[in-house]
Amino acid sequence: MSILVGAFAVLVGLSCAYWLLGAWGLVRLERGLPRLGAPGVPEPARWPRVSLVIPACNEVDTLEAAVASRLAQDYPELEVVLVDDRSSDGTSALVDRLAAADARVKALHITHLPEGWLGKLHALHRGAETATGDWLLFSDADVHFAPDTVRRAMALCEARSWDFLTVLFRLRPTSFLLDTAVSTTMRMIGTAARLHRVADPGSSASMGAGVFNLVRRDMLARTRGFEWLKLEIADDAALGQMVKRAGGRCEVVHALGHVSVELYPSLGAMARGCEKAGFGVMGQLSNTRLVLSCLFFLLIETAPLLAMMPGWPAWLRGLGYVGTGMALVTCALASHVLRRPLLPTLAFPVGTLLFVTLLLRSGWLGWRRGGIVWRGTLYPTELLRTGIRYETPF
Repeated sequence: MSILVGAFAVLVGLSCAYWLLGAWGLVRLERGLPRLGAPGVPEPARWPRVSLVIPACNEVDTLEAAVASRLAQDYPELEVVLVDDRSSDGTSALVDRLAAADARVKALHITHLPEGWLGKLHALHRGAETATGDWLLFSDADVHFAPDTVRRAMALCEARSWDFLTVLFRLRPTSFLLDTAVSTTMRMIGTAARLHRVADPGSSASMGAGVFNLVRRDMLARTRGFEWLKLEIADDAALGQMVKRAGGRCEVVHALGHVSVELYPSLGAMARGCEKAGFGVMGQLSNTRLVLSCLFFLLIETAPLLAMMPGWPAWLRGLGYVGTGMALVTCALASHVLRRPLLPTLAFPVGTLLFVTLLLRSGWLGWRRGGIVWRGTLYPTELLRTGIRYETPF
């Protein structure tokens, strides 16, 4: 057996193990998370006041419908703080109109971004300062809630003495090609982030998501706060990690039937989103790390498919068939657990190639620009490196 065949056989074997571990991770994700709509959770004698803080920068197309779903909550003590973050598309006027139409809504307009802050983190910081609730719920401008979402979340937090809660949410389907890339992204996060271990104080696992980060105000005050995070690109995940490391009791709940969002309306929008998440989060502002991570991910995902090609020994092609079967089973399981469309999820080679391409594009743009452009502002790489706070799980 040649060295090439032997080395490739090891890679295919590792890929089989990778897909098997992925399937096991999805099973643990399905069985290990509490359900937001689970029966038997007692309601508190007094409902704490919840301030829903929604940062919005040029969100005129999505904000109104999403806010309507938040205002339809059956929670009795709800305040909504709409933070207009330097918008130029009509969002400012929409925020004022929504505030005028409902006494629960407060409008906050930001016209200047202080030096040394990322825009969203500054908006969250200012929104938290304006809010009056005992609990703060940070949620992006395009997220939709079922009417009982906040009530059920608060009942769980009060009954189980949690300080921080985020959710496993549903991504609404879009186009086939976009769904392949999104499904690959969600499968990777779902299997690698160890969400079932977030509640364990002895585990380093943590999680935060921009769609839903609910935190007890007193607990947030015991952390280093948004000023410590002000240049962290992985802002939402870093918030959850910061709260847990400050001693907060954290949890992730299954809320696929309660919280939903259209993550990206198009492949172009996903490409722009990856400019921050790829080079900044996965690459940790290092193209060397990003390229190596992409190469490893591409090879480990597709090695069994490559092994099925003519020219390899029969036993190795057989191993390729086994690995490909394991990959398809894992993807089908991901489709069920994450409520993703089945066919785009099964088309994982396409999704993997798209995802890797978008990540590498983000690294090239980061190198060419000397930093990351986000919401119209260029943040230099060297400046962002001084603000890294989040430790990635992969």
